[in-house]
Amino acid sequence: MDHTLLIPIILIAVTIDILFGELPSNIHPVVLMGKIIEYFNNFKEKHSSLDSRLAGVILTIFLILTISGIFGLIIWFFRFNYLFLILISSLLLSTTFSIKLLLTSADNVKADLNHDLIKARKSLSYLVSRDTSQLSQENIISAVIETLTENITDSVVSPIFYTFILGIIGGISYRVVNTLDAMIGYKNPKNINIGWFPAKLDDVLNYLPARITGILIVVASIIVKLDWKNAYKIMIRDAKNTPSPNSGYPMSAAAGALGIQLTKPGYYRLGDNINHLKSETITETILLAKITIILFLIISNSLFFLLLILLS
Repeated sequence: MDHTLLIPIILIAVTIDILFGELPSNIHPVVLMGKIIEYFNNFKEKHSSLDSRLAGVILTIFLILTISGIFGLIIWFFRFNYLFLILISSLLLSTTFSIKLLLTSADNVKADLNHDLIKARKSLSYLVSRDTSQLSQENIISAVIETLTENITDSVVSPIFYTFILGIIGGISYRVVNTLDAMIGYKNPKNINIGWFPAKLDDVLNYLPARITGILIVVASIIVKLDWKNAYKIMIRDAKNTPSPNSGYPMSAAAGALGIQLTKPGYYRLGDNINHLKSETITETILLAKITIILFLIISNSLFFLLLILLS
């Protein structure tokens, strides 16, 4: 594909996601990936020899080749017309983002929190993997802010980053790895072996994007008149407190900007308890996330455009 088409494809794909959100589940590629992973897990339980790191490598490579191959064939089929090529490529690429879902889900938890704590816990359970049934109001707010800021990397920055580097297939391949990590990452005894490779690969792929996201959150905090100096200080100080080598960067930068402390009991603590966690803090974080995403889109597309000019 002509690299000059990537900028309009990315911008249209982001617009599609913001306006319409996720594709219907019966045609969403992430749902297809989930079904393949579920089938593999059921097959693995009957064949213990498959519960190994090598099986995780095979599953990861198989899914990348399968999903990217399907997407590649669809894009190739529409190569005869630039307009169709851009529209179809944009639609396919939009499946690697979750901007609307991420922002609206956070806002929904905030709305529920103002009326019904139990309902807010239920809404949060769709966003995070931790047990939400006993969380306090402060714990819920912290969890929303953590997942919102962490997922700026997973749901926006990383897929676009790899699309610029490797084309549409790069963005798709990243989403495959990220989905595998979310579904079978080695964070529990059941997946300690098979989930090792996709989890480690996801860490490698998110290494630069997570740090870019953290820096952009610091810059975004200037625009929304939050404490950017503290955002930078806390990011440098606390980013490595999380078990993940990457998620701490955007989360700690946001904690510093907002002057709050984000806590996942037994796992990490980020930031200082300067301001109390309130439902309005979620609204501030949503605005911070929006500005961060806009900044990334402007900067990344501009740099890519300049690179194309220099190489032409």
